[in-house]
Amino acid sequence: MSIPYSGTVRRSGGVVSAIAKQLKSVNLKAAKRVTVQFDPFSDNVKHTRNFLHYISSPKIALTNPNCVLKTEVVCDRREPTVNITIIPSIAETANLKNITIKSGNLSCLEIFQLLNKHLSSLAPVEQVSSTAQTKSEKKKGKKK
Repeated sequence: MSIPYSGTVRRSGGVVSAIAKQLKSVNLKAAKRVTVQFDPFSDNVKHTRNFLHYISSPKIALTNPNCVLKTEVVCDRREPTVNITIIPSIAETANLKNITIKSGNLSCLEIFQLLNKHLSSLAPVEQVSSTAQTKSEKKKGKKK
């Protein structure tokens, strides 16, 4: 008598692939400034520093070239925080000016999930300007 198979077909990619998935959906179009503040001598600062590394990549910076990324290194035992200032036009419609994420007890993945939940949802939707024409559509336009 055999036991029926009950489980996943394959394993998950782990934390690194989950972070990569969250990185693909980060959109800073609603942000005016992102300030990451931490104390390097604190015990719980590793994930905030990893978040800073990932958010400073060129791919994410291209989502909003006008967004300023600032790092504040303090040595007064403050909790690490991520402060995001919203663009004024979006701040009026959303009724909020800043988003503050206290990242002391959060992992890097959780910080990205909160960032995508609160900031990427405020980003304006891109409008497609024109569609690409195929060769047959171009030929039909020339014949008329």
